[in-house]
Amino acid sequence: MDTDDTFEHRLASRLLDVLIRAGLIVVLALLCYQVFSPFLSLMVWAVILAVTLYPLQRALARRMGGRMGWAATLVTLLGIALIVAPTAVLLNSTGDSVKRLIDGVQQNTLQVPPPRESVAAWPVVGGKIHEVWEKAHADLPALVQSLQPKIGELARAALAMVAAIGGGILKFIAALIVAGIMMAFGESGARGCRAIFVRVFGEARGDEFTRLSVATVRAVAQGVIGIAFIQALAVGLCLLAAKVPLAGILSGVVLVLGIAQIPALIVTLPAIAYLWMSGNYDTVPAVVFSVLLFIAGMADNVLKPLMLGRGVDAPMPVILIGALGGLATAGILGLFVGATLLALGYQIFMGWVSAHPQNKPAGSEAEMSKVESTLTE
Repeated sequence: MDTDDTFEHRLASRLLDVLIRAGLIVVLALLCYQVFSPFLSLMVWAVILAVTLYPLQRALARRMGGRMGWAATLVTLLGIALIVAPTAVLLNSTGDSVKRLIDGVQQNTLQVPPPRESVAAWPVVGGKIHEVWEKAHADLPALVQSLQPKIGELARAALAMVAAIGGGILKFIAALIVAGIMMAFGESGARGCRAIFVRVFGEARGDEFTRLSVATVRAVAQGVIGIAFIQALAVGLCLLAAKVPLAGILSGVVLVLGIAQIPALIVTLPAIAYLWMSGNYDTVPAVVFSVLLFIAGMADNVLKPLMLGRGVDAPMPVILIGALGGLATAGILGLFVGATLLALGYQIFMGWVSAHPQNKPAGSEAEMSKVESTLTE
């Protein structure tokens, strides 16, 4: 009897000890998360940039006599010069366009051209659009007054969006600097990441998940986000050079379309039509800008074979949902972080599922291909 009481006492004591330790660990983890949470998206983006740019940094380091720090500094400066500077120019253009639009409405200097009669013939919404357009042409201040306070809310939202994009650029610069520091110590960082995966998934699958994670991050960052970002910059700079209104906003639309794998011609073709229909351009400038916009709108067809060599196994809806979800939760920086993180999580989860022995095919390859052909019919 005494033996049973002693055993129960020891068991309760050990259970209490385990619960206290677990509680302390949970409290410590929550406190660490609370301290680190303001920098979470920035640090995740820095890791994505470091993983993506590390091969370039190593190639430069070999040419510079193995100076990893100098190579990382050079990559960081090149990133700021080639990415941040054009983005800042487009952001400034967007802010100016929004400000001119608001000033034009407030001072009644904005002139709206009369609508064409063909607009009224559009199905479903044509009559309503023609009516509102006609009111805007005849008496814009009265129309604006009738739409208050919605117009004021939209104006404040537009200015807040421009300010958020500006803050996103500053965060991107900070993430690029942190990524440069990570790349300077890339070898120790790679060993640390491998040790984490080995500790979580075991020795056999740790290396596999490490390679899968690196390949997924680079494929999404280069093959999806990188292509969309480069094309958005190219289209935005062409629109800016052609002095097309709202060039910065249109380049942002091209960025989202590129992540969704939708052709940028949806934006560039109407812009080309504006060049010819506005009457503000001579023939030669209109031809030059039209060619540049058409080439920029088709640039993804050239960039994809160059940057998408590894392929992205994650479905495009996963990447798009990650991008839009990241944009909704963390602003412009979350647009890139969300797409990469959700694709990475999808790949790791599917790799974990396929690694289970019960999910391995038991039949012959001929039988499996026969089943697959039956399912796809």
